[in-house]
Amino acid sequence: MTTFVYRGLEILPLVYPCHPASPEGGHNYDEGFHASVRIVEPEHSRDLPRSRVFSVQATRPFLNAGDARRAAIALAEHLIDLSPGGAALPDMPA
Repeated sequence: MTTFVYRGLEILPLVYPCHPASPEGGHNYDEGFHASVRIVEPEHSRDLPRSRVFSVQATRPFLNAGDARRAAIALAEHLIDLSPGGAALPDMPA
């Protein structure tokens, strides 16, 4: 899993297929992807780092994992920019 750092906070994009695996064990990636993002405070700011997960709200599934990942990163950057001081864990609803 790739981690990004933005304004001192770690961003972990979470991308997953729209539909769970079939009983046969395969995913149908042609049905698209959903995305969420985990924003984590750095460990040195507390004994245990805090984190929050935010879901990317989209009107339809993303066509590919790359688009979903980019949307998750953009959402995290937007939420961090809106937070007081810009480098704090957003307190917005998930």
